[in-house]
This record gives sequence, C-alpha cells and structure tokens, in this order.
Amino acid sequence: MEPGPVLYAGAGVATLAAALLPRLLARAPVSMPMVFLAAGALAFGVIGPLPDPDPVEHGGIATHLTELCVIVSLMGAGLALNRPVGRRRWGTTWRLLGITMPLSMLAVGTLGWAVLGLGAAASVLLGAALAPTDPVLANEVQVAEPAEHPEADEDEARFALTSEAGLNDGLAFPFTYAAVAISLVGVAPGEWLPHWLAVDVLWRLAAGVGIGALVGWLLGKLFFAAPRQDFRLAEHAEGFVALAATFLAYGVTELAEGYGFIAVFVCACVIRSAERRSDYHHVLHEYVEQVERMLTVAVVFLLGGAVATGLLAGITWGEVLVAAVALFVVRPVAGLLGLLGGGTGPRERTVIAVFGVRGVGSLFYIAYAVQEGGFVEVDALWRVAALVVVGSIVVHGVSATPVMAMLDRVRERTARKRHGDPDQASRTHV
Repeated sequence: MEPGPVLYAGAGVATLAAALLPRLLARAPVSMPMVFLAAGALAFGVIGPLPDPDPVEHGGIATHLTELCVIVSLMGAGLALNRPVGRRRWGTTWRLLGITMPLSMLAVGTLGWAVLGLGAAASVLLGAALAPTDPVLANEVQVAEPAEHPEADEDEARFALTSEAGLNDGLAFPFTYAAVAISLVGVAPGEWLPHWLAVDVLWRLAAGVGIGALVGWLLGKLFFAAPRQDFRLAEHAEGFVALAATFLAYGVTELAEGYGFIAVFVCACVIRSAERRSDYHHVLHEYVEQVERMLTVAVVFLLGGAVATGLLAGITWGEVLVAAVALFVVRPVAGLLGLLGGGTGPRERTVIAVFGVRGVGSLFYIAYAVQEGGFVEVDALWRVAALVVVGSIVVHGVSATPVMAMLDRVRERTARKRHGDPDQASRTHV
C-alpha cells in the first residue's frame, strides 16, 4: 500500500475530527489529545508502512514542529487573558514562576541524577524540560477566550494556569542553555557561567520582553488606531493576522538572540491591552485556536506513533518512577508550596498545583537541546519526557473536565451565599 494516499486520507479524517471532537467531548472526561494519542499509536502500530515518527532519528523535524505548536499556543494564551498585568493582579502567576518552577526544576534534576544516574548536563536538561506548564495541552484548565467586557475577570485557577503557561515555557530556556553549555564544555562554572548570566539570562530575557512589547504595541496601533482606515485591520476582521503577529514577534526576537517564546506571549498581552473592548480579539483568538488545534493533532498523533514504534524501548523501572514522581508528586507539592500565603482558596490552590500539565513544550526542549548539545543519555531523556507527557495527557485529560466543573459549582454556591449573586463566581476564592 502506498503511504501517500493513506496519509492524505488520514489527514482528512484528523482534520474533521479536530473540528468535531472538542464539541462532542465538551462534558466528557476525555480530551482531544487523548483521542489522537491513541489514534497515533493504533495507526502506526497497525497500518504500514508509514513514515518513521521517531523524534530521536528526526530531531530537526521534531524541534521545528513542536516549536511552531508552542508559539502559536502562546499567542492564543496571551490573547485570551483579560486581566491587565500587575504585581498584585498577577500575584499567583509570580508565585508559580518564582517559587514553584525553580523547585520543580531542582527536584526533577535531582531525581535524574540520584535515581537514573544522569550526568550533570542531562539532569539540568531534564529539570528544565519537565518544569513548565504546557500552553498547548492544557485547554481544559485554561481561559477559553477573551472576555466580552474589559471589567470581566477570569477565575483564579484558569487565569493562573494560563498566565503561568504563557511565561514559564520561555523561562525554562536559560536552564536549557545551561544544560547545553555543560554538555559541551563541562561542569566547571568558569567555562560557561559568565556567558550564561550575561547573554542567556540577562540579554535574552530582556530582548524577549522588550521586543515582544514593542511588536505588540506597533501592531496594536496598526490594528486599532492606524491613521488610514485601510490599515485598521480590526475593522476588517482578518483572523490570520494573528499568525503575522506570532511570527513577527518570534522571528525578530530570535534574530536578536532573545527568547522568542517570551516575546510571543508578551506581544499577545500587549495587543490584548491595546483596545480591550474590541471584538477583534475574538477573531484573532479563534483563528489561532484553530491553527493550534491542527498542530496539536499532528504532534500528539506522531507522539502516539513514536511510542507505539519503539520510543520507549529499553525503559527501566527507575525511569517509570522518575516520570511518575515528577508528574504526581513534584508539581503538586511545589505548586502548593509556591501558593502558600497567596490569595487563592484551598480548592483553587489544589487545582492549580495538580493541573500543571506537561506537554509539547517539554518535547521541544528535549529535541532542541539534543540537537545543540553533546548529551550521551539521549534515549533516556526522551523516554522519561515521553512518559511524563503521555501520563499528563491521560491523567489530566480524564480528570480536568469533571474537576473544573466541580470547582465552578462550588464557586457559584459560595458566591450565592456571600454575595447573593452567582455572577460573582469568577471573583470568589474557594
């Protein structure tokens, strides 16, 4: 059987399913990524011959496909957020980034070194790759779309997970660069630390924030306040312009050797703040969401195929243990510690801590670092990362919908008791 017609037919079925499944599964304890993960495993395990989906053998393709999926998702996350950036308004986010993420990296890196016997470079990479909450696979627990009114507010759990996912993918990059540097020149700090601090931390972070904000400001002026009506794209409802914003922010920042992931999210937040009452944000977000869904289908389908065709071959019980602890112990504990003393209620705090979904961003960091560095434990890194992502897809996919529905019901009941108005639920901490 020729693979070409099979691929075209499969792409048609996948595209149709990507449009239908979110509606069919809206209230079911099953997520779209779960379905396509299983479909990929089934297709590559039964139908043959199909192109090899092994990310170890095709590292360049894996890097660029996951990279594209993440940046499109970051644009969608930034456009969805209605809450203006601020020290107190984003207090939960800063706690997750400043406390939970470093604790997660330290714990996972230590597990890699102590349990798996990984070297310093591979341990740092594993910690960096498995620390970020994923903006791609966490749709069920994130803000769904831009709010209709600027005074509207997202509930704390969805807001925290969305904003955290938007920023911590980029914040994992400095530590990925540190892992690459250690793999090439050794552990001795004098060989890599000064360059890492000056370039990989200070310059790249500043460039990501600065260029992302500048591109977002310029595009916001173009969309909503251009002197000529022909250039005021908000009045023409061209949704695909969201991709222009994504690629501009990412490309220009990467050319300046900054962090493009951070730039894309910052750009989206600045565009969102340019004119909060405009319906154009819905147009942009809807288009990005559709593109993101198709890219997610491709990545998760191929991941299922890779797992079915040998990505996990040679797996050890130690790797299973590390993956399980990273997903079910490290993130929840680090999340709870990071949120202690914050403004969240106990139920919200638990949901935010538990639903740190791991996904496409983790796959990107492994693929990128393996391409750039000199790691010797490549297969082990891929096995652990794939286990964590597959486990997150299944466990969080099953539990997200009922848990978030339960949290919404509790919030509505509490708002009715406290304020006599269930519409105040999003501002009620439980």
